[in-house]
Amino acid sequence: MTCYQLFAAALAGASVVLGAQTPDPGQDAHRRVFSLGDFRLESGVVLPGARIAYATFGTLNAQRDNAILIPSWYGADHHGYDFLIGAGRALDPAKDFLVATEMFANGFSSSPSNTRSPFDGPAFPAIAIRDNVEAARRLLSELGVTHVRAVVGFSMGAQQAFQWAVSHPDFMTAIAAYCGTAKTYPHGFVRLEGAIAALTADAAFNDGHYTSPPKKGLAAWSRHWAGWVWSQEWWRRELFKPQWPTVEEVLASRTARDAVRDANNLISQARTWQRHNVGDTPGFNGDHERALASIKARVLYMPGETDLYFPIGDAQYESQFIKNVSLTPIPSLWGHSAGSGGNAADNDFINAQVRRFLER
Repeated sequence: MTCYQLFAAALAGASVVLGAQTPDPGQDAHRRVFSLGDFRLESGVVLPGARIAYATFGTLNAQRDNAILIPSWYGADHHGYDFLIGAGRALDPAKDFLVATEMFANGFSSSPSNTRSPFDGPAFPAIAIRDNVEAARRLLSELGVTHVRAVVGFSMGAQQAFQWAVSHPDFMTAIAAYCGTAKTYPHGFVRLEGAIAALTADAAFNDGHYTSPPKKGLAAWSRHWAGWVWSQEWWRRELFKPQWPTVEEVLASRTARDAVRDANNLISQARTWQRHNVGDTPGFNGDHERALASIKARVLYMPGETDLYFPIGDAQYESQFIKNVSLTPIPSLWGHSAGSGGNAADNDFINAQVRRFLER
């Protein structure tokens, strides 16, 4: 399975809908949209008519103490956590009220592809991880949630989990962050810059003012990500088989998947990823070590042992500044995609670790 394959699952529990509407029930019966109104971003730009897409599973109890937030990851929506949700899994809607938020620029929340002029397409403003956290905070308030048991996040969802713990240290009891760090380090910035350069080199991209998808650029983008999302050992052992008999079929599958993505959305989220640093939270003056030391919540930190996006060394470095942390590497050859739900053994490991951590 690919890193970004989204799994369909029958999930129990009724959705709580307050101040929200369903944009397309036929497409996704669970998705709702919360209006943020004129939303001031960290950059100072006011995004008019901003919105955040989300889904809920389960019911908020009378004590309002069973909520868990699961923020989305790069290029994904709330289905990115389907493998964690359900009876017998780490996140059980029969016990918990799960709120799955979708980041800006994913195509459902406010994005370059769905925002009107003057902020449409390449004019869409810069988005910070802290903007996504603030949007989710307002949504949770609307849903009657004033405290969460945990924030659980993969990849850019992990970035959001760390940011939650720094920006709102008393809002959660715990966070579980896997395959993602609290800061994007220079190597990660350069990798993303390479992907953006591959996409924008297509003349059809036209500085983001394309009238049809820049197919060559999207294909180049896809090949870049294919070389990074899985580990070198995954490729050497040809673990892509039997799903894909050849390397060429792996690349063809990825190209077909990415051909339908919106290029400006991809770049917007990549820029958000590139810029992230919990140290930029007001009061820390860019000092990510001090920001990490301020975290009060219990932290389950699960780097992938072969993750090329967020190397395990970065997690080992960051964990030394967190007071109450359990560093638990994911023993996988699947690279970054160990956390995206595509490999059964990794799914079982993550479910077991998160479930055990939340039961403490």
